[in-house]
Amino acid sequence: MALILFDFDGVLADTLDDLLQFGQEVCNELGVHHHVVKEDLSTLEVMSFATYGRQLEVPDALIEKFVQRCLEKIAEKESPPAIFTGLADVVRYLSKRHTLGVVTTNSAKNVQAFLAQHGLEDCILAIYGVDQPGSKAEKISRARKKFGTAGEEVFMIGDAVSDVIAAKQASAKSIAVSWGHQSLNNLIKAEPDYIVHATSEIVQLIDQA
Repeated sequence: MALILFDFDGVLADTLDDLLQFGQEVCNELGVHHHVVKEDLSTLEVMSFATYGRQLEVPDALIEKFVQRCLEKIAEKESPPAIFTGLADVVRYLSKRHTLGVVTTNSAKNVQAFLAQHGLEDCILAIYGVDQPGSKAEKISRARKKFGTAGEEVFMIGDAVSDVIAAKQASAKSIAVSWGHQSLNNLIKAEPDYIVHATSEIVQLIDQA
């Protein structure tokens, strides 16, 4: 048994196009003249809507509004984002053997809608979203305290340098995925415990741990 915590955007949910579109729309709403491109996300070390807004040159006074509007646009979207190919099967398989949770800078409401859309709501025991206090490291520790057992491995699966750092701060094993929003070079520099390039590798890695 292990406690396995997933980041959401770029790990479970394929939200790249949505984030680029909504980032541009909110910049336009707020009068921020910035042309949003993929590199605005891939070069971020701390992956959050606040740091994303700052990357898009949103003034500090408008960052809170930027975050709020991005989360609202995601919630208002007619259907939740797609799940990366193969991950639904990975989540179902792991949930039968391990305890699964989500630690994200997105909202719990948006994650719940996504899980329901893909039939995974019964696989995830807890969601630690942006609407809950604390850093990612603190939320990993909170999840361990609630769901972990002595001697049990804790894994944080993310696509950002900040996920790797949070895992280290919480004494968890970090698994970086190469299909997310962050560039692979940045992830390698962060020195995660593991890097995976295909969803099936997550199962192999955890089964062998």
